[in-house]
Amino acid sequence: MELVAEGFNFPTSFAFDEEGEVFVAESGLPFAGAKPGGRVLKIDKSGGGTCLKESLRQPVNGLLYWKGGFYISEGGYPGRISRLDLNGNWSTVLDELPGMGNYHTNMAVIGPDEKLYFSQGALTNSGIIGLDAYDIGWLNRLPHNADVPGYDIVLTGINIETANPLDEKSGGRTETGAFSAFGMKTTPGQIVKGRVPCTASVMRCNPDGSELELVAWGLRNAYGLVFLPDGRLLATDQGADDRGSRPIGNSPDFLFEVSQGKWYGWPDFVGGIPVIDQSLLPERGPAPQMLLANHAELPEPERPLLAFPAHVAAVKLAVAPKGHQWAQHVFVALFGDEVPMTGPAGPRVGRSIARIDPVDWSLHEVPGSRLNRPIDVKFHPVSGEMYVLDFGEFEITSSMSIAAKAGSGKLWKGAL
Repeated sequence: MELVAEGFNFPTSFAFDEEGEVFVAESGLPFAGAKPGGRVLKIDKSGGGTCLKESLRQPVNGLLYWKGGFYISEGGYPGRISRLDLNGNWSTVLDELPGMGNYHTNMAVIGPDEKLYFSQGALTNSGIIGLDAYDIGWLNRLPHNADVPGYDIVLTGINIETANPLDEKSGGRTETGAFSAFGMKTTPGQIVKGRVPCTASVMRCNPDGSELELVAWGLRNAYGLVFLPDGRLLATDQGADDRGSRPIGNSPDFLFEVSQGKWYGWPDFVGGIPVIDQSLLPERGPAPQMLLANHAELPEPERPLLAFPAHVAAVKLAVAPKGHQWAQHVFVALFGDEVPMTGPAGPRVGRSIARIDPVDWSLHEVPGSRLNRPIDVKFHPVSGEMYVLDFGEFEITSSMSIAAKAGSGKLWKGAL
């Protein structure tokens, strides 16, 4: 692969305009002394960058170009989607989206209906706020906000007891229930009404932000979205971790086809398998119990098209264009494991690009694509070359701290 540009501070997204000019979005995460606040940069032919917009709500998780402007997914608190045109005019499309939690407002895509589709991550690992909030490098705070369901749910009343660091003087403990603030108990039969915007979901709206509506609920963190040529929407969904008050073991990431009105199982099913199954026993806590009591009133949990190997962290994806040797095959960036934060220590996995054959949904690693932390992949609209964005040097140490290097993000291109 050939280096196109380097020196980015933890970039997450890039986009091409009609002529094939490339633009990169930095997350704005202040790891390793990087300046906080997201930025959008225009990259020139020498690899230099001109800043078009800065001080965006961090982390910026998506950059979409459509009809003369960019849609920027800002995952701060609150989450926001904004628009920046090529003349530098900036405006808010959607605001007051859920935020301050484990995951955020994610990337957006334009559908065949010219609606803006975007995903919203869960604010917890598996439905209950726990002390693992301190271990999440981009969060590292408690309390944080509780999840918001997209459908009406009935709770089983499960509450988890933990230490209460918010009341250190008394050295007390507290109990926390599902879809509730830290330290708030729930009761059996308690109803939580679904609403929009919600977490763990895919939503859509008009390009101006009007008519916001739910597409589907129960996708824990659908970080990557792409439409196939036939109009089907695919999402990479990042599986639950073995951490926190309700750890879930051995949960892979998934590739789902996202359809209107479906339920993808979170927080009680993993790829269609109930969390009480023996295959999902955690190593860091007791077996998880069901949080929802009204499964029969919800759609049947959807099954995935593909389960990725554990801990590879499937992120963004792209479809190879017509004329390409792998036309209509799906290419996905595998960010790589974040152990021991997300699960027990083990070998490094991911950190590469993989190809998915849509005929049988089989997964194939792309040779020579090993990188630090690939996070976005796209095909150039003119040359057809594959471009890959690398987040940069970023690892979790044995003490749960972050070892990262500012300015280590890179953009690559290469022919397959």
